Amino acid sequence: MSEPKNSPFELFQQVLELESSSIIACKNRITTKSVDQLCALYGRLISLGGNLVFSGVGKSGIIAKKMAATFSSLGLPSFFLHPVEALHGDLGRLSHKDAIVWISKSGSTEEILKLIPFLQVPKENTVALVGAVHSEIALKSEVVFDCSVEKEACLNNLAPTTSTTVALAIGDAMAVLYESYVGLSKESFARNHPAGLLGKTLLLKVSSLMVPLNQCPVAKVETMMSEVLLSMTSFPTGLCGVIDDLGNLIGVIVEGDIRRFISKGINLLSLKAKDVMNAQPKKISSEDLAFDALTMMEEKGRMVSSLPVVDRDQLVGIIRMHDLLKEGFQQKN
Repeated sequence: MSEPKNSPFELFQQVLELESSSIIACKNRITTKSVDQLCALYGRLISLGGNLVFSGVGKSGIIAKKMAATFSSLGLPSFFLHPVEALHGDLGRLSHKDAIVWISKSGSTEEILKLIPFLQVPKENTVALVGAVHSEIALKSEVVFDCSVEKEACLNNLAPTTSTTVALAIGDAMAVLYESYVGLSKESFARNHPAGLLGKTLLLKVSSLMVPLNQCPVAKVETMMSEVLLSMTSFPTGLCGVIDDLGNLIGVIVEGDIRRFISKGINLLSLKAKDVMNAQPKKISSEDLAFDALTMMEEKGRMVSSLPVVDRDQLVGIIRMHDLLKEGFQQKN
């Protein structure tokens, strides 16, 4: 009688359990020597300005591409090299300054073995992520990580599943080790991700998003509110900057101020800007981070939708919450 099959739910859990336990088993095989060798390799790459190259075939090649992308994002120049393409011209992308990481479950991938004799990369700068530590690729490499697995999660024990997961985990550990080795800060990371939210949070300045002064409503203290309303209608930035003769900001008028005066039955059109303005507004510099502008706008008890941008007391523009949200920043819940 055949054994009963696992339910779909049990099968799903079984795959995750097998792959996680395989990663733990791999962790227990890591040696201090191999990690120290890897740190020394990073030191050589940094001092020589070399690239960290990843190579593999099939699913291992896909894992190699991901690893190269991860290291590039951390600031270490890295790329994927296909062994076959390397033998047909791409070998020119490598130099003696570089290091290369081989990924091979068997440790005997024919395409890699054909390439190794033609490498300019010194052996001390070679790393192998293999499923057999006594394989030919492992023996031709300086740093070897044992990525062997008991079995693939694939029901037929054929499709690369557990083995690629373990290799990917080792690649992530290598990347985090590099991050620690160079002391990578959030700001340095953001420089390689300028279009992402993290990059924008740490790098994008108010000056990049603010409405310039020539597109903002501006008034003097003696300007009649009828003119202020026309200006605010022509330039809908959410506030009107009130300035002195030197262009220094001395107050702002926001839409809420106008509504308050109207709700009290006051003839707004008979007033001047100085009668309505807030003389102690929130303000920000053009060199401040855009993220700081959003934080200031959301301050509890004093939420605003626009801020005057002021440099050396001079009004230079207005930044709006609308533009911050459009750029991808998110309001706090």
